[in-house]
Parts: sequence; structure tokens; C-alpha cells
Amino acid sequence: MSVTLTPNAARHVSKSLAKRGSGLGLRLAIKTSGCSGFAYALEFVDALKPDDVCFESHGVQVVVDPISLGMLDGTELDVVREGLNEGFKFHNPNAKANCGCGESFAV
Repeated sequence: MSVTLTPNAARHVSKSLAKRGSGLGLRLAIKTSGCSGFAYALEFVDALKPDDVCFESHGVQVVVDPISLGMLDGTELDVVREGLNEGFKFHNPNAKANCGCGESFAV
């Protein structure tokens, strides 16, 4: 099982953590929401929970809870710029359908 960042996403997260001044890495989770059923949740990690699963990707720690990991296994996060907007893009091989906004999915 794995969750990875592209080199561009790792640089983005590293810069954000440095600007923030603290943090162990990036937490990726799933929540029930969005127009397709599930949505991605991202937050900085200041402390690990006992059951967290950690992956290192290009020098950045990616943290996932065991419940979310089943739907996130194999996911790669990228940071893309579209026009003036920049944000995360999720490449999730488990998603059977994606919302037009790209922030929710169905499995």
C-alpha cells in the first residue's frame, strides 16, 4: 500500500510547512461529502495518532488513517496550475467516478 506525492507536490508541501514553521507532514483522509459521495481532506500533521500509516515521498511524510487507506491506496497527489489557480490534483486509481470539480469521487 502506498500514497505518494509528485516532486512538484512535495516541494509545495515542504514550502508550506516551512512557511508555517512547524509540522511533521501532510495528512490525507477521506470524508463522506461532495456530489460523488466522498471528498478528500488535507491538513498538516503536528502529531501522529497511534494507528496512522506513514509514507515518505520525496522527503515529505504523508500520513493516512487506516480507514481512508483502503480508498487511497495507490493515490498520487500532484500540484497543478490552471490559469491563475494552483491546487492539488488527486490521481486515485480506486475512484470509479469523479465530480466535475475534481474534489469528490465515488468508489
